[in-house]
Amino acid sequence: MPPVRIQSISLPPGRRVLVLSDIHGNLPLLRGLLDKVGLSKEDILIILGDIGERSRTSLETLQYVMELHRRYTVYTVMGNCDELVLNFAEDAEPREWFYPRIFGRWGERCTLMQMARQAGVRLDSPADYPHARQVLKERFAAEFAFLRSLPHILVNDDYLFIHGGVPREKDLESLDAHQCMKNDDFMNQGHTFRRWVIVGHWPVTLYREDIPSAAPIIDRDSHIVSIDGGCTLKWDGQLNALILPRTPGGEFSWESFDGLPTMTALDAQQASQNSLNLRWSEREITVLERGEEFCRCRHNRTGRELDILTEYIDTLEDGRTVCEDSTDYHLPVSPGDRLTVVRRTRRGALCKKEGVTGWYFGRLT
Repeated sequence: MPPVRIQSISLPPGRRVLVLSDIHGNLPLLRGLLDKVGLSKEDILIILGDIGERSRTSLETLQYVMELHRRYTVYTVMGNCDELVLNFAEDAEPREWFYPRIFGRWGERCTLMQMARQAGVRLDSPADYPHARQVLKERFAAEFAFLRSLPHILVNDDYLFIHGGVPREKDLESLDAHQCMKNDDFMNQGHTFRRWVIVGHWPVTLYREDIPSAAPIIDRDSHIVSIDGGCTLKWDGQLNALILPRTPGGEFSWESFDGLPTMTALDAQQASQNSLNLRWSEREITVLERGEEFCRCRHNRTGRELDILTEYIDTLEDGRTVCEDSTDYHLPVSPGDRLTVVRRTRRGALCKKEGVTGWYFGRLT
């Protein structure tokens, strides 16, 4: 069981504290969000891990985060994707069965693959790994040293920051480090805390069955805040910045950036009722009628029917038909509302408003 690394931090009163998570190599969204919030040297920035993976700028994003550490007050915890990169270099947990699957699935969106391309080595099969490992450790010594330095938990009297989650806030030293990083569905595990526990890892839209919302979830009863907005992983994902209260016990606020085009709504629209949010964990469907833009589908678990964008539908190797996160929710819209546009179709537009995704059938300008 790898030891958990814990770092105590000070958050001086009066300084703005911003918390991000799960950048997943999306450097344009990271830069866009930091520009939007106006990051300054007076701020404290906390990053809850998963700096890279699944983006062609994963390595560049890691290097940019390292530069942020040099220029600002920044604390970063390790996420399970960061551990994946480090473990390959350290050969701490050989996974000859695992890395080919990751390299095959993510390809050039993988940090290690980007390192290998820059260093001129191959990662095509496990036979390549020993040589590549040695070359990458020398070529990217600073990057691996940075990852090696990351704690799994940041803690002070009022907050506990971690990538995935913890079962308790006492005796943290005895916890399993990997389980702290990869802790799926954390908010549904029934934990409550004295401190505020701030986590990423599990995209927040997975918690709602009716409406796809990427806004941070702030649970005052459990003292848990979950902030992963699905950046890079979701086509309508966003990068969230949680802004801590100036004094403990105050109100949280947040900003987000998704890089999508923004338009103005001209017509009013009422929110729909009894909507459905098909999420990664519940995405198996049956196509009933196929069309160019939309397919009429039945959601296998609920039996409910809805129209899904044809480009969102895929067939897996095992024959199952699945879809990207999809919904039949109609956004509540007033004339003059600013909406970000995910997809435009002949029927209407898939849009976002205040982090919530849904359909809008009015005019946009």
